[in-house]
Amino acid sequence: MRVLSTVTGSQGHARAVLPMVRALAQAGHEVLVILPTHLADVYAECGAQVEPIMPDFVDSMKELRSMRDALDPEIFGSGEEIDTRMQMIGFAAGPHVSSAYHVILARAREFQPDIILRDGGELAGCLVAEKLGLPHISAPSGAGNLVDPDGVAQLLNQRRAELGLPEQDDKWSIYRYGRISCVPHAYNFAAFDLPEPFEYAQPLSVDGTETLPPEFATLSGDKPIVLASVGTSLPVVLAMQMMGIPLPDGMAEPADTLRSIIGGLSRLDCHGIVSSGGLPTDDMEVGPGVQVADWVPQPLLLQCSQVFLTHGGYNSIREGMRAGVPMAVLPQYSDQHHNAARVAELGLGVHVTDVSPEGIAAACDRLMTDEKIIANVRAAQRRILGLPGMSAVITHLEKLAAAGAS
Repeated sequence: MRVLSTVTGSQGHARAVLPMVRALAQAGHEVLVILPTHLADVYAECGAQVEPIMPDFVDSMKELRSMRDALDPEIFGSGEEIDTRMQMIGFAAGPHVSSAYHVILARAREFQPDIILRDGGELAGCLVAEKLGLPHISAPSGAGNLVDPDGVAQLLNQRRAELGLPEQDDKWSIYRYGRISCVPHAYNFAAFDLPEPFEYAQPLSVDGTETLPPEFATLSGDKPIVLASVGTSLPVVLAMQMMGIPLPDGMAEPADTLRSIIGGLSRLDCHGIVSSGGLPTDDMEVGPGVQVADWVPQPLLLQCSQVFLTHGGYNSIREGMRAGVPMAVLPQYSDQHHNAARVAELGLGVHVTDVSPEGIAAACDRLMTDEKIIANVRAAQRRILGLPGMSAVITHLEKLAAAGAS
């Protein structure tokens, strides 16, 4: 089987697809991954052919930002308030999709795939599949959870008209061959009505070789571990900021948020571990029980943590659920606010609205002893661990590819 995988967005999008790409390659299938340059390192030594030829994500966001500033009613709605739903529709199906389509199509004609596996927020691959008469399926994605398939239909038909493709009247055309999820349907984070997915349990780590660094492995067992992470999308946001693109609407300065996180954990009697995403912390006061690192093996650390303070990215939420760790969600932008509300609704943690050090400390302290939340997240963990494994995903893709387009 020849699989073409298309990925865009942040490292979180790329990491959600990576386990499937690696497993397909290990199973002997030929896999080509097309992505932007800034995601290429995520796929190093994955066993697939990787080509960073997708249009640059920051350039795409510049284009969308200018359209948003103009308040194009066809994409963002009218009025002074920016509609988050329409923003996500613009992200998924704006004019940048046509540019990506031409790049992907040219390479796909050479590669001749049997199926296209796209990340949930990437729709150029969907249009290429329509052009070539191929089945296509979406991988887990936080952005995909917030894309309204009914709402995106009109804008995507504009792209089809530009590209000479037949318009589609099926509101679920982007899911014609299904979608893939890593959580049971009862715990889904989709904001809109979507077809039920093929569910599987994503592996703890991609290659199984990660180990805890000594500074974490030797921590004493007399205090709880509170793991805090600002997420993998922060470098993209900072790159956009350096290029003159303002922070996303409603997002606080990353340095201020990180300072509050470190200050909050410094107030607790715990082993605090903070993943800073590379943000400088030299001018921040770090308590004696807190360690700060640019990067940590998050899935592995979650296996021995008692509380997870997270920005609310979808990958991190899924990893927290899989590890059975109560979550304090401190959202920054995009789907993270939706995810924070959903975590609270499911009783898996709390939505942190007081972003002061005192507020963060109080939220984490509560989660150490809240028996109801602890029980809820353990139940969710068992449901996830009861899902089929990676081999089931490969078999599912093989059947879709063999059946071809319908």
